[in-house]
Amino acid sequence: MNPITCIIVDDEPLAVKLLESFVVKTPQLKLERSFTDSVEALAWLREHPVQLAFMDIQMPDMNGMELSHMLPERTKVIFTTAFKEYAFESYEVSAIDFLLKPIRYNKFIAAVEKAEQWFSHQKETPSTPKTMFLRVDGELRQVNFDNILYVEGMKDYVRFHIEGERLPLTTHMTMKAVEDALPTDAFMRINRSYVVRLDKIRTVDRNLCVYIGDEIIRVTDAYRDAFERYVQTV
Repeated sequence: MNPITCIIVDDEPLAVKLLESFVVKTPQLKLERSFTDSVEALAWLREHPVQLAFMDIQMPDMNGMELSHMLPERTKVIFTTAFKEYAFESYEVSAIDFLLKPIRYNKFIAAVEKAEQWFSHQKETPSTPKTMFLRVDGELRQVNFDNILYVEGMKDYVRFHIEGERLPLTTHMTMKAVEDALPTDAFMRINRSYVVRLDKIRTVDRNLCVYIGDEIIRVTDAYRDAFERYVQTV
């Protein structure tokens, strides 16, 4: 995980210095800027959003609680204050944590670990597609990968043989495009004209002929090594 980008907002210069020293020795954090003026901090954040703000609550002009409601959506807050009565209010605005001054480094690092956990849970991981669209007879047909038995190439066209479908779906597409579209952990090209769904194979005979659906497809030399490696691992 990359370091969490952060700022410090506190009208007390000594408090800022202390937090800066904590951030510097914490490799999980990257300090972008420090502010003693909350209004200035807000103006800067609108142009330079960060992930985390260490923020005092009692500040002139705009206090930390007010500022927290105006932060960019992606910016989370760890409040720092000398007044423990603010603790409950801080959790109402979904703060990551609440640090009571004077702040000790062990408490600071515990709050940083909470922030790490929050961002790791929020990190978006692209979901693996489960379907693809094929243009068939002028219409788009959505096909579930799990239902594909094998794909048969015919020059600039391919036939998708689908489980439960009486006729294959024919579409204008190259075999290279088919390979790129299908998940590589589930499909394999076994000769120039065929890509098969691996978990639909019923039998592989001694001549490396694959029995799938109603078809018998021979694994040719160019694809033999990759297919044999797969067979040995299952």
